[in-house]
Amino acid sequence: MKHGRVLRQLSVAIFLLGLVFAGNPAAGWAQTPSPALLVLDKEDNMLSIIDPAAAKTVARIPTGEGPHEITVSDDGKMAFVANYGGRTPGNTISVVDLVGQKELRRVDLGALRRPHGIVFAEGKVWFTAEQNKLIARYDPVANQVDWLLGIGQNGTHMLLFSKDRSLLFTSNIGSDSITVLQRGSDPAVWNPTIVSVGKGPEGGDISPDGSEYWAANSGDGTVSIIDIATKRVAQTLNVEVNRSNRLKFTLDGKLVLISDLGNNALVVVDAALRKVVKRLNLGKQPEGVLIAPDGAHAYVAVAGDNNIAVLDLKTLAVSTRIPTGAGPDGMAWAAR
Repeated sequence: MKHGRVLRQLSVAIFLLGLVFAGNPAAGWAQTPSPALLVLDKEDNMLSIIDPAAAKTVARIPTGEGPHEITVSDDGKMAFVANYGGRTPGNTISVVDLVGQKELRRVDLGALRRPHGIVFAEGKVWFTAEQNKLIARYDPVANQVDWLLGIGQNGTHMLLFSKDRSLLFTSNIGSDSITVLQRGSDPAVWNPTIVSVGKGPEGGDISPDGSEYWAANSGDGTVSIIDIATKRVAQTLNVEVNRSNRLKFTLDGKLVLISDLGNNALVVVDAALRKVVKRLNLGKQPEGVLIAPDGAHAYVAVAGDNNIAVLDLKTLAVSTRIPTGAGPDGMAWAAR
């Protein structure tokens, strides 16, 4: 009799626990670490929260279709995901609560199509709308797009602010150009300079000292080095890549990492010598590249093998691999 009562009480407890998990999927996950490595599994339409110290996923959160790029609020509590779409162009941004581990809302961008490059700055979310040849700004407090700026170039793809927020760079794949936007005296006014570079510029980064912008040209295997002061190409390097995807400086400015989709490689360039010093075969389709906050490691999304390769920047060897969902690409750090 007593045994039967215990079993009934246990059954009720299990049932109630099931209701908790059903009502709050995040209840089944571990807490979000700080810092957390955020990875977009674009083939699964998911955002994965990864504990970099343990090298394991602690949560996965659904997004819109084809999530390509991600940015994080200054307090590390919110993420914003550009849902690029698949065959049908995407037109949404996922707003994600990283602490609660859930999508709060999916912002409908209306006629703005193919959101891609995305940056959190000044309390707002800035993003490219590739199909519309423009950049836009979303206010998460008001929950509305409050500003648009036409770029007039084809394939406006990536977006990058200078440290002081006075300059904004877009890579325009279809027009073989980089647009350098200089903030005017009126905060709403940006003065553009269009810089012609190599074929199909996509990935790019600003040197840590703020003097140069390096554009990886996916169509001709080169890198265009733009002198930011003059807004002109100062040098073009032939790095012999076959469809570069992303380019990142290490925090000390000594190395430049370029993911090479066509050759399944990560190309390492000595920034001072302006020459390739190493080519690493990391697996199929290396795409996104992210530098760790401590500057000691780089994280490379190997999309074709569904893992993140963690590269020791002193030895230039892979120290570990983190399993992911399908098609990892865009990454970001979140620290609270």
